[in-house]
Amino acid sequence: MVVKHKRKVINKDISEKLKEMFIEIWQNYGIIGWGSEEDHVHCLFKAKPTTELSKFINAYKSASSRIIKKQFPEIRKHLWKEYFWPKSYCLLTSGGAPIEMIQKYIKSQGNAKSI
Repeated sequence: MVVKHKRKVINKDISEKLKEMFIEIWQNYGIIGWGSEEDHVHCLFKAKPTTELSKFINAYKSASSRIIKKQFPEIRKHLWKEYFWPKSYCLLTSGGAPIEMIQKYIKSQGNAKSI
């Protein structure tokens, strides 16, 4: 997920809070990897084929945006019209690729954390 207009506002503390919220909301499925850079996050997680991912992603983005702006009020001056996330996102399936390969890619990104 990319920050609106690729604003460089994600630091270590914000990344950890975003990851914490993702884990809390997505607790039934499990998060496998998390990585972030200043303007986006990568998240590798398990899901069932019947899961409505668009609803989950939109609910997560809405809740995380609200909480991040509340807990880190200084971020507001760096956002575009106070929007944290844009409406869009990129969601990819592993397509049978080894999970270890995807985890290695995520770990190589900026402030990435291995889980």
